[in-house]
Amino acid sequence: MSPALSKRWGRTSSPAVAVAPGEKVLAAATAVDGTELAGTRDAFYVVTGGETRRVPWEQVEAADWDRDTETFRLSEVGSWGEQRPVHTATLTEPGRLLELVRERVTASLVLQRHVTVSRRRGLRVIARRAPSGQGRIQWVYEYDEGVDPDDPAVREIAREALDVMRRDVGLP
Repeated sequence: MSPALSKRWGRTSSPAVAVAPGEKVLAAATAVDGTELAGTRDAFYVVTGGETRRVPWEQVEAADWDRDTETFRLSEVGSWGEQRPVHTATLTEPGRLLELVRERVTASLVLQRHVTVSRRRGLRVIARRAPSGQGRIQWVYEYDEGVDPDDPAVREIAREALDVMRRDVGLP
């Protein structure tokens, strides 16, 4: 790897990340434990123990950076009642990876709206699509703590909010 490319990535060595055909690593970092993290235009990659996990940007629920502990945390979109996949890494030199994560996750959001169920509690209806604009819109509900998604009243509010938002983005 050329020194100029290493500096752009904020790294001293090339990433050990094999990405999908047609993708190119835009930013990468190596965690203290040797885990390789990388981002392309289409996805976030985690390589640990020789295994590669590809997470499309529209499947990233949240990403956080704790500057004090140098801890990066990325959680994937999950299903209600199931453990959500979470990737945590200590990065002493995150380089441009943090900026790329923020930019690509933001680019995947089509529309997001909070709907009140009771007092301040409610649910968020989120429309996401691959940042490239390819593929269909994926709809996700996120429930505030204390809101039961199995409650028939909550389900009706969620359905109505989804119907309104689908019309807002021009879908039947």
